[in-house]
Amino acid sequence: MKSKEDIRVSLIQTHLVWENPKANLVEFSRKLEQLYGITDLVILPEMFTTGFSMHPEELASDEKIYKHLKAHAKKGGFAIYGSVMFQEGNRYVNRGIFMRPNGTYTLYDKKHRFTLAGEQKVYDSGKQPVIADYLGWKFNLQICYDLRFPVFARNTQDYDVLIYVANWPVPRVNAWDALLKARAIENMCYAIGVNRTGVDGSGMDYNGHSQVYNVLGEESIEHPWENQNIKTVLLKKEHVLKLRSKLRFLEDRDPFTLI
Repeated sequence: MKSKEDIRVSLIQTHLVWENPKANLVEFSRKLEQLYGITDLVILPEMFTTGFSMHPEELASDEKIYKHLKAHAKKGGFAIYGSVMFQEGNRYVNRGIFMRPNGTYTLYDKKHRFTLAGEQKVYDSGKQPVIADYLGWKFNLQICYDLRFPVFARNTQDYDVLIYVANWPVPRVNAWDALLKARAIENMCYAIGVNRTGVDGSGMDYNGHSQVYNVLGEESIEHPWENQNIKTVLLKKEHVLKLRSKLRFLEDRDPFTLI
């Protein structure tokens, strides 16, 4: 795949059908088909096949989900990133899948499990940040609760874009807005957050606020965005490189290593 200086990224902000993988896959297939040939990367919410459920038995995805995403990525000519509950052997993980149109993919298992909902009792934890290379860009793949832990997103890998997919509820959406913007500024990167809308099976309400922030923390989408819709944003590599060259803040990072 050739490098591109400018890439189009499409954010799908939508309701999820509670614990119904079949219905959600049908609906996302319809939405992905609308984007065939007109974008470079499509981002879906966290656990896009089920909603944020703690009941993976009989609901978790297996390797068939890779084939499903591969088919859309190939036909659409774009990459796809989103997370699903995934069964691997006798364990479950909240797995982010970055599928490229050529069928190669990068996997990221959510590191920080949301203890308030008991996620740590159900899903195993990922071990480290994961970078996906695509079209000459480096994407740091993260999931929801990871947003609260800035050290985990610390830009020591010279990545260009930080992605969070989420089921982040209304009562704490102000934190979502503030932290996503902060991650962009402190890491001198684009920060993208895709959150769901609607009400889940536990009665939790979600109002989206999906957003793309640039290196200076400026919004790319009119705020607040709370309805079901698809927004496409143009990312410019020159924006990142020019500001990092002019404002060399990343060179002043405090040295330390995660263990």
